[in-house]
Amino acid sequence: MTRKKSLFSCLLMLLAFASCKKAEQHQRPNIVFIMSDDHAAQAISAYGHPVSRLAPTPNIDRIAEEGAIFLDNYCANSICGPSRASVLTGKHSHKNGFMRNWAKGFDGTQQTISKILQQNGYQTAVIGKWHLISKPTGFDYWKILNDQGEYNNPDFITEKDTVKSMGYVTDLITKYTKEWLEHRDKNKPFFLMMNHKAPHRNWVPAEKYYHLYEHVKFPVPDNYFDDYKGRFAASKQKMNIYRDMYEGHDLKMVKGINSDSLLYDPWPQVLGRMTPEERKRFIEAYRDRNNDFYKTKMTDKEIAEWKYQRYMQDYLATVKSVDESVGELLDYLKREGLDKNTIVIYTSDQGFYLGEHGWFDKRFMYEESMGMPLLMKYPGHIEPGTKVRELTQNIDFAPSLLSFCGISAPADMQGVTFKPLVTGKKPKQWRDALYYHYYEFPGFHDVRAHYGIKTKRYKLMCFYKEKIWELYDLEKDPHEMNNIIDDPQMKPVINQLKEELAQLQQQYEVPESAKN
Repeated sequence: MTRKKSLFSCLLMLLAFASCKKAEQHQRPNIVFIMSDDHAAQAISAYGHPVSRLAPTPNIDRIAEEGAIFLDNYCANSICGPSRASVLTGKHSHKNGFMRNWAKGFDGTQQTISKILQQNGYQTAVIGKWHLISKPTGFDYWKILNDQGEYNNPDFITEKDTVKSMGYVTDLITKYTKEWLEHRDKNKPFFLMMNHKAPHRNWVPAEKYYHLYEHVKFPVPDNYFDDYKGRFAASKQKMNIYRDMYEGHDLKMVKGINSDSLLYDPWPQVLGRMTPEERKRFIEAYRDRNNDFYKTKMTDKEIAEWKYQRYMQDYLATVKSVDESVGELLDYLKREGLDKNTIVIYTSDQGFYLGEHGWFDKRFMYEESMGMPLLMKYPGHIEPGTKVRELTQNIDFAPSLLSFCGISAPADMQGVTFKPLVTGKKPKQWRDALYYHYYEFPGFHDVRAHYGIKTKRYKLMCFYKEKIWELYDLEKDPHEMNNIIDDPQMKPVINQLKEELAQLQQQYEVPESAKN
C-alpha cells in the first residue's frame, strides 16, 4: 500500500512538473520579426525626418508608440545579404563567412537564432526575401523569393517547388504570413520572420499607388549637390541619383502617344513579370506623369531635382504598402489575442540614402547608410514610448531575442543583449564604440572597401586598399561633409580612435587578411 502511495505521489509530481513546463513554454514570448529591404529611417515618420512627414508610416509608428524606438542602431556591414547573416548569427561578417552579396552562399550548417529557438521548442518560419544564396535552415517552414524577387507576379520557392504567384509582392508576403499563422502548431511558441522586398530598387509601387505622391514636392537635401571635396571614396562612387540612376529601370521615364513607346527600355524586373494589361496600365500611368518633363525645357540642375522627386515618389509609394502590411499584421495579432505575448520588431537590413550627398543605395559607413531603423514592442515588458539612445548593432538582435525567451546566448555570439535597455534595467556600463567593415569592392556602385569605428561623437574610417583615412566630428558635422583627418588639433583624437579600433578588431578577431 505504501509503495502504491509512493508511486502515486511520484506520478502526481511528474504530472505537475510537466504541467509547469507546458505553462512555462506557453509563457515564452512569440516573436514576429519584420524586416524590409533598404528602408531608411528617414522614411519612417516615428523618426521625425521632414520627408516622412509628407509620407507618414502610421502603422510602423504604432510599434514605437506601444514600445521602443532605437535612435542609435547601426549595421555592421551595410549591404543586404551580409546584414541578414549578422542578424541570424549574431556575428560580424568575417565570422559568419558572408561578407559580400555575391558570395558563394550563406553557410546554413552554422548556428543561427532560428536553430537555437527551434531546439528550445519554438516553431520557426521565414516568408519573403531571403537573399543569402542558400536554402534556409533552422526553419520548420519557409517560402522565399527567388534572389531579389520581383514586385509583380513574383516566384516563391518552397522546399517542394517554385511557383509564380499573381499579385503585388508586398501583399503576397503579408497574405502568406497570415496563412502560416492560421495553420501553425498552436501548442508551440513561434519565431516568424516576415521579410519584405520593398522598398528595394527599382521601386515599383502597387498599381493603386502609381499616382500617390505625384503632386508632392519632397524637400531636397542641403547636400544633394555635394562636390565630395576631401573625400576620395565619395568622389569615386557610382550611386548618384542624377548621374547613375537608369532612366528606364529606376526612373521609369516613359514618353510618347503610343503606350508601347518608351524612351528607355526598363529592365525585365519592371515590366517582364507583368501581364500585358498590367504593362499597358503601368506605361500609361508613367507616360502621363512624365509629360511635364518632356514638355518643359529644364536646366541640368532642374533635371537633377526632377529625378530626385521621381525617385522619392516611387520609393515612398512602395513604403506605403509595407506600412499597410505592418498594420494588417498588428491587427491580426490583436484580433487573435496574440498581441499580449508577442514581441514585434520592425527593422531594415541597413539604412539607405534618400538624396543625401546626391546618392541612393547604401554601403558607406556614413550615417544614412550605417544607421538602421529599429522599433520593438512587447506589452508588459517594454514601456510605451521608450527611447533607446545607446549604441546598438544588428549583431545584437539574436542574443537580445534569446534573452527575452529565457535562453542564454552562445558564447561565440559577438553581439550583446539590449534587453536591459528596453526594460528599464540599464547596465552601468554599455559599449561606447561600434565596429564596421564593408568588403564588396570591386562591386556595384564602386564603393571602396573600408572599416572603421563609430563613437557617439566621432567616426574614423579607413579605405584600406588605398590607405586613406577619414575622420568626422558628428557633433559639429552631422552630415559628414568635412573630413578633418589632416587637422593637427585632432591628432590626440585620431590616436585614441585608432587604438580603440585596433582593440575592437582584436576583440572581434578580425583576421589580418581582411585589413589589407
